[in-house]
Amino acid sequence: MTDDRPETIEPDVADGEPGSPSADDLLARLQDAERERDEVLDNLRRVAADFDNYRKRVAREQSQLYARAGERVVARLLPVLDDLVRALEAAEHHEEAKVLEGVRMTKDALAGVLASEGVEEIAADDGGPFDPHVHEALMTQPAEGVEPGHIVHVIQRGYRLGDVVLRPARVIVAEG
Repeated sequence: MTDDRPETIEPDVADGEPGSPSADDLLARLQDAERERDEVLDNLRRVAADFDNYRKRVAREQSQLYARAGERVVARLLPVLDDLVRALEAAEHHEEAKVLEGVRMTKDALAGVLASEGVEEIAADDGGPFDPHVHEALMTQPAEGVEPGHIVHVIQRGYRLGDVVLRPARVIVAEG
């Protein structure tokens, strides 16, 4: 820890004796110390202002990055919306085969966009083991041919983005 107080100057000998610093010498030393202190304080203020500007710039850039990321995903989802519109138009003309095909194509297109963004479906196969980190047990029920603590039925698929679970798979688990 440093002491911010000015250094005390103790003369080698008592005042008035030969070899003791003069008042002019002491005044010059004091002025030099004050000038040095002022320079250090100016530098400190400059560094504080630079850091504040840096912090504000990083926050602004981060919010712009989030906005651009959202724009990219939305732009990639617009063709999926177009496919849904075409499927609905086909449904108005009672062309069931085209409606089913259009809905399948739309599902595949949406799954492709999500996969390209890093979204993966969480494995939740019937008969597979239950994992509380990625599955949500809605209920348990007795089940023949399925080990206790394993999945009996998947109610809703779950998805993850990298290591983050966006939505856990909602499942029914075999009683144990």
